Amino acid sequence: MVCLSGPRNDNFYIMSKDYYKILGVDKNASQDEIRKAFQKMAHQYHPDKQGGDEVKFKEANEAYQVLGNEQKRKQYDQFGADFEQQGGFGGGMGWEDFMRAARSGGFENGNFSFNFGGNDFGDMFGDIFGFSSRGGQGRGGRGRGRDIEVDVELDFKEAAFGVEKELNLRKKTTCDVCNGSGAEPGSKMEKCSSCGGHGQVVQNQRTIFGTIQQAVVCSDCHGQGQKPSSKCKHCGGDGVITKNNTFQVKIPAGINDGESIRLSGYGEAAAYNGMSGDLYVRIHIKKNKYFSRDGYEIFTDCEINFPQAVMGDKVEIETLDGMEKIVIPAGIESGQLIRLKGKGIPYLRQKGRGDHYIKIKIKVPKNISRDLKKKLEELKNDL
Repeated sequence: MVCLSGPRNDNFYIMSKDYYKILGVDKNASQDEIRKAFQKMAHQYHPDKQGGDEVKFKEANEAYQVLGNEQKRKQYDQFGADFEQQGGFGGGMGWEDFMRAARSGGFENGNFSFNFGGNDFGDMFGDIFGFSSRGGQGRGGRGRGRDIEVDVELDFKEAAFGVEKELNLRKKTTCDVCNGSGAEPGSKMEKCSSCGGHGQVVQNQRTIFGTIQQAVVCSDCHGQGQKPSSKCKHCGGDGVITKNNTFQVKIPAGINDGESIRLSGYGEAAAYNGMSGDLYVRIHIKKNKYFSRDGYEIFTDCEINFPQAVMGDKVEIETLDGMEKIVIPAGIESGQLIRLKGKGIPYLRQKGRGDHYIKIKIKVPKNISRDLKKKLEELKNDL
């Protein structure tokens, strides 16, 4: 929320949102906890899902853009402290300073900085004064295609070593007849009569500050300054069509459950040669009956009998690389871990692997013969 009071050169204050509260994490939360909290909210509130909430999705994304970045998080924490102590941006920032800040997407003042990118402040003032903090065109410009989120299920080893998956999506894509121009092949492009070829028109807008002239993108030519003499019959002049798309996605080795892969430009195409959206591939890993995972470490259970525990032995166990013999040292106890170094999950986009830990479980027989019971009694007395 932006609060403006008094004449134009009076100080103003920006009340920061509680990003920690939005994501439901503690202020001392680790980056991994913040990432997981965001992924959970993004999956729950994505506007393209049934029951999604665009406002909450946007708030979560805004919070993660700050808290998920160590430097921005530090600035955010510092800003909060400065605001409480100084009652604002100490030193006094005037109206002109604010307008320059909104145009550039942020500001620095004293010991802290604030960035408008990724939230609504720059866009709000861009709508009023005819600029955009995102470097693009203001309201009414050529749009951006919709982002798409898909879920992909992998088995344990596919996630560990990476795999290539085929995706089949029905989505808006660039028209393959006019290549997105919206023009019928062979037709000419003519200067737009509504904007005179400039791609923008001037509108008067009433605001709390009075009537302001605003340059907006021409709605007739969609900012291109020209229009086709004949619209493409295949797409109706929009430059996009809806069709099935099949393509391969490479899943990197070491990816974890709940993580997402962003494929820039693989979302839906935008009309009138706008920017395509992104595709988010969210990973789900099936449970494995042998292995469990914690980060890059994996764990398995190995059941041995009492004589093996006392005397030691060699047993064969399953690893990610196949069956392998391991040595059970004499006198091992139940619950003890045996470590196989470098036999765990490959590090994501890095060299090396985690470790494989084998948890020993000593099997105790429930029914024993008289002879065995007698021998155990003798053994008990000897121990």
